[in-house]
Amino acid sequence: AAPAGTVSFSVKHTEGVSVEVVCRGQEKIESAPGSGTRWPLEEGTVLRFSMNRASTEVNDNKITVSFYTEGGQPINQAGVFLTGLGISLDVDADRDGVVEKNSPNKASWTWGPEGHGAILLVRCDKESA
Repeated sequence: AAPAGTVSFSVKHTEGVSVEVVCRGQEKIESAPGSGTRWPLEEGTVLRFSMNRASTEVNDNKITVSFYTEGGQPINQAGVFLTGLGISLDVDADRDGVVEKNSPNKASWTWGPEGHGAILLVRCDKESA
């Protein structure tokens, strides 16, 4: 999706985002700093980005990719706004009929009528036609 004539690119991102650049034929993954480093644009180059915490508001993080010509002149930019969602499995960990977000029994499990901890039934079969 890079503009015609692009030979390299750089990545800028906000503090809440981690970006990695994976080039074809390289096993090593390079972390993309906030700005400055340019990578050659080659077939098979992949940008991987992630967030390790939930956002405080919608679109509060951003990644900007800048594209450059052979002489280093900027051609164009593309940006993505990100919103990190926090997901938690909330359960009735002490089996009293109340689902609690911060139950101390969430991290352990004890069998029996006085037991505690979540009981999960996971369906792991493969659905295929």
